[in-house]
Amino acid sequence: MKVLIIGYGNMGKTYANSFISSRFIKPQDIYVLVRNQNYNAPESSIPKSNFLFSATDTISDFDIVILAVKPQDFEVLAQSIQPFLKDSQIIFSVMAGIAIAKLESRLSCSKVVRSMPNIPTQIGMGMTVFTASASVDRKELFIIQNLINTTGKSVYVEDEKLINAATAISGSGPAYVFYFMKSMIQAAVDLGFNESEAELLVNQTFMGSVAIQNSYSLSNEEWIAKVASKGGTTESALKVFEKGILENTIIEAVKAANNRAAELGS
Repeated sequence: MKVLIIGYGNMGKTYANSFISSRFIKPQDIYVLVRNQNYNAPESSIPKSNFLFSATDTISDFDIVILAVKPQDFEVLAQSIQPFLKDSQIIFSVMAGIAIAKLESRLSCSKVVRSMPNIPTQIGMGMTVFTASASVDRKELFIIQNLINTTGKSVYVEDEKLINAATAISGSGPAYVFYFMKSMIQAAVDLGFNESEAELLVNQTFMGSVAIQNSYSLSNEEWIAKVASKGGTTESALKVFEKGILENTIIEAVKAANNRAAELGS
């Protein structure tokens, strides 16, 4: 299986490195297309001769073409590669906001997979939601999911609208976590800890909480009850969350992100 990655930013490099480290695809079967003629290919197990600088008929040789460019660059890219694509190829897009129908139309291809990864894919802990056009069969979906899973975990959805929802939850989600962590770190500093101590306290608390939550089949509500004893310190904090309607604020924030994803897509 030969793969062409178009765009070699964070996501392009992440997929290339993940495919190689998992031994799912041999380095010599991975090709990269970049638009900068002066691009200096980094030291990697991918042969330097596999780095391409212009769209040619060799594009038709690949089984899977991964689009890892910025959405605003898609129109120009589509014009350059469309003449060389074959309908039997799988187009795998990681571009936010570009719908399957648009990909099919601009590229004249029917086998299209659209995905929404998040930033932890860079360390193999990513969450990716993906969907596909009707022409992608089960065997091809299985291959694509295996490719995605080299970067973490994935969920397939039939309804393309859920890609926007995934953008709002798992795509933007790490920023919400970092925001909460930042606030807790500031609270720890306000209470007397120095910056490094505060970061250690908060980082380890988050890592430990996720680890123990994954280790037992208890709901989040049950874990909250285990930590929050009646009349204790945790209960006092939770009452402030409830008074400020924090749960509703979080839900509203995620829905706002979902609405924005839909706007960008249209």
